Amino acid sequence: MPAYNSAVLSELLRGCLERNRRSQERLYKMFCPYAMRICLRYSKNEEEALEVMNDGFFKIFTKIETYDPDRPFPVWLRRVMVNTALDRYRQEVKFHEMDGGALTDTFASDETISSGMAYDEILSFIHQLTPAYRMVFCLAVIDGYSHEEIAGKLGISVGASKSNLARAREKLRAMLSKLSADEYARMAR
Repeated sequence: MPAYNSAVLSELLRGCLERNRRSQERLYKMFCPYAMRICLRYSKNEEEALEVMNDGFFKIFTKIETYDPDRPFPVWLRRVMVNTALDRYRQEVKFHEMDGGALTDTFASDETISSGMAYDEILSFIHQLTPAYRMVFCLAVIDGYSHEEIAGKLGISVGASKSNLARAREKLRAMLSKLSADEYARMAR
């Protein structure tokens, strides 16, 4: 989560309420890296993540009056970004069901997680999952949604959500078990 001064953030949010372009630009720059990390989890590549992020910021700027100032802004921003990514996913699923197309996945980041593996390495494994498994995995494991919430957001049954999560975990375990000790040591640096 980005470091920010709450007084500066309050000023920027007031400016955004007044549709001040400078305030919008400063808010965008302040939260862009945080929003991009969220969008990358749900997107097939960096270009799509950028589009999702920009769509999310557009929603933020056009619906800023719905933000509750008694709640942390990053939490609201995160929800907007996740929902924007899910909207895009649902649109793509409909398109690909009609078109018969398949999605491909790539990802890049430089964050590190406490397990020692680089964030981008772990997400590269997640991005090898099918889009349905990836969405459920990210929503459940990374963002903490319940299966009921996931089912509602993705338009699937609770059982399908649980099944997709179990299969995603199984596939990730299989991918990680194929790593040699040398590969794991390189990734953990």
